[in-house]
Amino acid sequence: MAVRKITMYRLQKPKNHDVHHNVQWISGSLGLFSCRDKSKSCYRIFVELLKAAKERQALSSDEIAYRLHLSRGAVVHHLNNLMEAGIIVSHKNKYALREASMDLLVKGVKKEINEILEEMNIVAEEIDKAFGD
Repeated sequence: MAVRKITMYRLQKPKNHDVHHNVQWISGSLGLFSCRDKSKSCYRIFVELLKAAKERQALSSDEIAYRLHLSRGAVVHHLNNLMEAGIIVSHKNKYALREASMDLLVKGVKKEINEILEEMNIVAEEIDKAFGD
């Protein structure tokens, strides 16, 4: 597996159950969007990919740019960040969520984090033994 950064933030869960607030909360908790993205372009791209996942579709950067009235350069920038975070995948110049649904996406990230933490626990025990614990 390639090295990649997993970012997690503990944000206050939205009190209302509006789907857009919930998507923003999960996405923000995963550190997907920066404060500099004033037009919420990355969020809009993520939602477009989430909709496409429900239809089992992958989208090109041109399709996303057209649908969201964004420049292709802006779309590619955000797609690269989402790929770096391991949230989306690319195949033949088409982009899709790495999982078929938000639920599976969160479960996949959870599994990956648990695997990393288990490996860290094993190494931490070895370190403690080396220092005489």
